[in-house]
Amino acid sequence: MSISSPAPQPTATKPAETISRATFWRIFSSTFITIFLAELGDKTQVTTLLMSAQSQAPLVVFIGAGTALVTTSLIGVLLGQWLARRVSPATLDTAAGAMLLGISVWLLWDVAHL
Repeated sequence: MSISSPAPQPTATKPAETISRATFWRIFSSTFITIFLAELGDKTQVTTLLMSAQSQAPLVVFIGAGTALVTTSLIGVLLGQWLARRVSPATLDTAAGAMLLGISVWLLWDVAHL
């Protein structure tokens, strides 16, 4: 009896969109930390806290708030993908910076004229 090696298994090719596990966790972690810190103490969190206290139905408020946050995040992701296909990253960076600068100037102008 001869022992033969098993026939080679066909290798599955990965689509171009597949990312490595390390890249996945790097992107996931940076996104989670950034969004978590940005939302911590945000008006959305305060509103959710007040709605939960008023309604006496914290689970329903949690489900509603969670669904709303997931939906707004989905809109952001879809819009980001749409923009990424049409506009260069440098243009997006410049546009985001200009918008934030404009908002800052507007807020400073508003505070100065109180």
